[in-house]
Amino acid sequence: QVQLAESGGGLVQAGGSLRLSCTASGTIFSINTMAWYRQAPGEQRELVATITSAGDTNYSDSVKGRFTVSRDNAKNTVYLQMNSLKPEDTAVYYCKADQARYFTGRWHTLDFWGQGTQVTVSS
Repeated sequence: QVQLAESGGGLVQAGGSLRLSCTASGTIFSINTMAWYRQAPGEQRELVATITSAGDTNYSDSVKGRFTVSRDNAKNTVYLQMNSLKPEDTAVYYCKADQARYFTGRWHTLDFWGQGTQVTVSS
């Protein structure tokens, strides 16, 4: 199993910045893409940013240019630098890791999720 622990959430004023961290532990071999999702009250969970093991990144249109995802493979940690925060960024932010495992004669991708960290942006 892979355990993910997020940190760095909190309360910030609009225009401010926060840096989220997510550290993986446990059976952490073959972790490929890591991602940040968020879920606002009453809304579906949405993808914010992804980063592959090679460092390729992708962002949702709503955060492009304001958020930066990065990864330190030696520390098994992924980061989300959030700048120019807006009230609509308020949500619980979740980290996800995709792990490749071989069993039953083929490769499978298993998803692991963190417990989430609250980000609140006041206007």
